[in-house]
Amino acid sequence: MDTKNLKAPNTTVTYDRDAITEPTGNIYEAISIIAKRSEQINTEIKEELTEKLEEFATYNESLEEVFENKEQIEVSKFYERLPKPHAIAVEEWKESKIYHRDTGTAV
Repeated sequence: MDTKNLKAPNTTVTYDRDAITEPTGNIYEAISIIAKRSEQINTEIKEELTEKLEEFATYNESLEEVFENKEQIEVSKFYERLPKPHAIAVEEWKESKIYHRDTGTAV
């Protein structure tokens, strides 16, 4: 995930329902697709954060050697400031960056 070029807002935004619905013609289908992409983004971010924090992991059994790792704190703060996965997914949806297809499973 390219965390440097995220355009998603960090605050609450009201979106035009018609703009969200337009690609599918169905608001529920659009929200379902966005939700699935949001879960994927969340997993990617979580894996990336875990991987970066593992670099700082110390496997000391001594309780006397407790210290704060400034780099680890900075990495954590960076990820806390990122836009939320659902905001990223909505922006991707609006920019037509999410591939979806109609499976034709109408009831």
